Amino acid sequence: MAVEGSVLVVEDERDLAELVCLKLSAEGYRCSAVRSGLEALHAVERRAPDLIILDRMLPGLSGDEFIGRLRHNPRTCRIPVIMLTAKAEEVDQLVGFSLGADDYLTKPFSMKLLAARVAALLRRARAAGDSPDVIAAGPITVDAGRHLVTVNGKPVALTATEFRLLQALAGARGRVLDRSQLIDKALGTDVAVIDRTIDVHVTSLRKKLNHADEGEAAARWIQTVRGVGYSLREPVNE
Repeated sequence: MAVEGSVLVVEDERDLAELVCLKLSAEGYRCSAVRSGLEALHAVERRAPDLIILDRMLPGLSGDEFIGRLRHNPRTCRIPVIMLTAKAEEVDQLVGFSLGADDYLTKPFSMKLLAARVAALLRRARAAGDSPDVIAAGPITVDAGRHLVTVNGKPVALTATEFRLLQALAGARGRVLDRSQLIDKALGTDVAVIDRTIDVHVTSLRKKLNHADEGEAAARWIQTVRGVGYSLREPVNE
């Protein structure tokens, strides 16, 4: 049974958009489609969906530009996004993740696989919001119940994946998590991605923590353990 929710499909290929909406509607989702980035911005402003399926190659405002605006708006920054593209190279996938995508599918793709990815992302987003735990690590506070991260009391706008990544690190209480563990916790066991995807998300997360804390002390709490993975713990003064 699919997780109920609303999905916005941003795709300029009319036949593909209709096919995606037909499949997702049959799975129990409320699905709507627009054909350009500007239309998508207007649609999100009117009513934010639970998830967005986004083509990178759009007329006018590209998918890359659209997700950039989405991620810089505190009201929409945590909406899960699945990117669609005809570009299958690893570097293209890494660019997609660095822009803030939570998942990535290359065309052509299976409608069954797409529906599974949608269900998985929505399950994880809601599971993250169900936990009442508040974890503090130095200047960083992760409030799972409110789905909020603050640095010295200042809110930080994170994507859904970045939030789950930081939540996993905070929950480890200083223990080191390797990349495969972080992939499972932040992206899910049913998503096939490369290890470098986590590095891209960590880089983005550190930049946002730096932006919230001019002294850069917050970002230094995310420690790189070479050859292993990452941990969230007090930095050692050099």
